[in-house]
Amino acid sequence: MMVGTRIIIDPQLRELIPPLRDEERQALEENIRRDGCRDPLVVWRGHDILLDGHHRYEICQRHGIDFAVTEVNLPDREAAADWIDANQLGRRNLTPDQAALLRGRRYNRLKKQHGGDRRSSPQNEDLNGKTAARLALEHGVSRQTIERDGQFAAAIEKTAAIEPDLERKVASGKGPPKAAVIKAAELLETHPDQARAVLEGRRTAADVVRELRREATAQRLNEVAARETQSPEGVFDVIVIDPPWPMRKIERDCRPNQTELDYPTMTEEQLGALTIPAAEDCHVWLWTTHRFLPMALRLLDAWGLKYVCTFVWHKPGGFQPVGLPQFNCEFALYARRGTPVFLDTKAFRTCFEAPRGRHSEKPAAFYDLVRRVTAGRRLDMFNRRAIAGFVGWGKEAQ
Repeated sequence: MMVGTRIIIDPQLRELIPPLRDEERQALEENIRRDGCRDPLVVWRGHDILLDGHHRYEICQRHGIDFAVTEVNLPDREAAADWIDANQLGRRNLTPDQAALLRGRRYNRLKKQHGGDRRSSPQNEDLNGKTAARLALEHGVSRQTIERDGQFAAAIEKTAAIEPDLERKVASGKGPPKAAVIKAAELLETHPDQARAVLEGRRTAADVVRELRREATAQRLNEVAARETQSPEGVFDVIVIDPPWPMRKIERDCRPNQTELDYPTMTEEQLGALTIPAAEDCHVWLWTTHRFLPMALRLLDAWGLKYVCTFVWHKPGGFQPVGLPQFNCEFALYARRGTPVFLDTKAFRTCFEAPRGRHSEKPAAFYDLVRRVTAGRRLDMFNRRAIAGFVGWGKEAQ
């Protein structure tokens, strides 16, 4: 087909196409002027809308060069948009984020055609899973990559409220990283200023996450500090103590992105000044780790308790410092006041295994053991969750 063929440029469809870099466009123009337009332009049959070859068309028009045209049948604009994205994914010069945007738009369109992503419906969930698997096979990536790409494309659309040119920037290979865009979309409703800072590159997503977690932790600690600690009434026959040791977390840029501990800590002097409401004959277990084991022994002396033995919780895994073994156990130092008696000593061992829970959470198996071998009033000091058969004490007691 010759110059003068009726071809319509649709601005919205044209915007879907990642632009050529300056050097690529210059090389294309030199090739066309030397060899002619060897590849046909592609138009939407019945609509005459150009789908592929916008740069070639513009160059041919400007230099009066002949070109050929081929047509494709498509039912609607959504199909036309999907054809463009699928066709552009065949380009070898796309950046990873450009390719992710194109794949993500395809995935989200197909999900929309199949009724959206209503995860409450097992039928839709299975259908969306098949969609991701099909696109993954087509484009040579994993299903998880396709789903993440869909999240990326949706995040770009969502953040258009504060960055209307974001999709164009990503399509041109000049946008912020995919992870930053996704995090900005998560922050948009509650922290729009931080979302904008992430998109504009003034702050990293990791920095913002750490700051928000610090603020949330500080607020929670202030709330805890403001509470009045209700001293337990009377004395107890059994006491479990899990002190808030004076430790700090290491800040990380990667998962789990931890910042400060989310509970208040105490110094050795503050802990040693505590009054332990122990009966004349009292069982006491003091939880500690390798790091605070010497301090724990000093505290037993400060509280007037006699050390007897150490219970060892063997955990599945644990923290391993550089150049040292893995610390896959914690200790419950058993001490006593007077001469308390155990009710049952069968299968009563100082070493036990139990799964790990949340940070600082002690295993239910330990409390089961204490309830089996002791009687009387039981106190759980510094508890952070309700334990059956124990009175809770502390500002976070439940």
